[in-house]
Amino acid sequence: MLCGQTNVPVEFSLTSTKKQRDIFNGVEVDVIFTGPGGQEWRVPAFWSGGQEFRVRFAAPKPGRYNWLSICSDAQDTGLQGQKGLFEAAPYEGANPLYRSGGLRVAQNKRTFEHADGTPFFWLADTWWMGLCKRLDWPGDFQLLASDRTAKGFSVIQIIAGLYPDMPAFDERGANEAGFPWEKDYARINPAYFDMADLRINWLVRSGLMPCIVGCWGYFLPWMGVEKMKKHWRNLVARYGAYPVVWCLAGEGTMPYYLSKNKEKDGQFQKKGWTEIGRYVREIDPYRHPITIHPSSSARQTVEDPAVLDFDMLQTGHGDRTSLPNTVERVSEAYQTTPVMPVINGEVCYEGIGEACRQEVQRMMFWASILNGAAGHTYGANGIWQVNTRDKPFGPSPHGMSWGNTPWEEAFQLPGSTNLSMAKQLLERYRWWQFEPHPEWVEPHWSKENYFAPYAAGISGEVRIIFIPLPWGAPGIKGIEQDIRYHAFLFNPTNGKEQEIGPVIPDKNGNWDMRELSSATNTTRLMPIYQDWVLVLERIKETKR
Repeated sequence: MLCGQTNVPVEFSLTSTKKQRDIFNGVEVDVIFTGPGGQEWRVPAFWSGGQEFRVRFAAPKPGRYNWLSICSDAQDTGLQGQKGLFEAAPYEGANPLYRSGGLRVAQNKRTFEHADGTPFFWLADTWWMGLCKRLDWPGDFQLLASDRTAKGFSVIQIIAGLYPDMPAFDERGANEAGFPWEKDYARINPAYFDMADLRINWLVRSGLMPCIVGCWGYFLPWMGVEKMKKHWRNLVARYGAYPVVWCLAGEGTMPYYLSKNKEKDGQFQKKGWTEIGRYVREIDPYRHPITIHPSSSARQTVEDPAVLDFDMLQTGHGDRTSLPNTVERVSEAYQTTPVMPVINGEVCYEGIGEACRQEVQRMMFWASILNGAAGHTYGANGIWQVNTRDKPFGPSPHGMSWGNTPWEEAFQLPGSTNLSMAKQLLERYRWWQFEPHPEWVEPHWSKENYFAPYAAGISGEVRIIFIPLPWGAPGIKGIEQDIRYHAFLFNPTNGKEQEIGPVIPDKNGNWDMRELSSATNTTRLMPIYQDWVLVLERIKETKR
């Protein structure tokens, strides 16, 4: 009998009794686990080479589980009708991903939470090519993971070997065991995924939830829908027992850079990813959240938004010029029905175009969060494509390189630290109940001025205002007459705070920082010419 702990994957193998056949393409194996109360999980098994299939399962609650194998070839007695028992004890470790369980959409449909209801703040980093050998295992990979864990990142967006910005089977995409598929797409290369397992497992051990991107979108016309379903079946079988998020593809409807039938390819991809989204939903017994990385919006990348659990956006790499599109897209997605969490999954990699520096990272973070996003994805130019000091990634198929900054320098860029501090500030409060309130501040952002302040929070509890340009302190509007607040300024560059003191509104509930006396150490202008975060906290009344 197998023994383990709740939410932690256990693994065992099944071996075919038949020889001389293409077992990967010819056979599918599932294992049905029946747990306490009779609940069932139909778990796909993955081909691990030779005649062997392997099964990974994570029990969601303590108790005894019976399992039974089901094979598409009922005559294969090594794969059909095998039985066993698994005993799951409560998890006793400290890893939050195992302690609280996998991710799901919260009841409010706006944010994420763990299986036990613990709110989950999505702060992701972008490691698109992080499974390739250019990010050395174990040293480089573990160093980068350690840095992101220390900074409070919670998600890593990483592609399952079928990468952007290169032709198929380009050597830059290989790992220590080669490529994920044989060169004619005849079958997967199990050894590739064995090496990928080490990295995915390390992310989870580090408390970082993998957002596994199946491939870049233009692989679908190359491989076809049926091969892509096999690719996804392998991913669900290998990684479904881990706390993960599924991203069907990157830039799902973007044709290959050199395609001669771009319009046709784009239409095929949109239809195909919709079908594959339904398929992933069908075969994943854990119901991990599903999205697709878009050119603009995930909802627009599939024919039916019902195949998605959350909307992922991509809003530009144009430094400050990307702010209007970012604000418009996030605001629009927040207001669109059916309601689902919104994540800006790619915007202004730090350093791209010798621009998009840390102040832009802060701007995109706060503009997204305070307009209703459930979190934010950061990216550094140099990490996503894994430039090394000795050998930059080089040109994309269109002939241009996106930049040569090595990942060893890119991971130390200040933007990641700035967003870490921003997340820490938000986590002081019930951020999962925040709502956008642009009317709380004047001036506030509009289509005439995207660089005016942004505001969100919880009425009667906390207000957070991001001030992109500091020429004048803003006025705060609509303060509740029966609520007492105190205010402070948060310096988003270093996390330091400057106390302002009690908030004393006028009879109309308005409070103007510009009218404060010099005794509060504030002036008509902000303390330093940079962006600031203004926080109003409710003063807790003490009982006598």
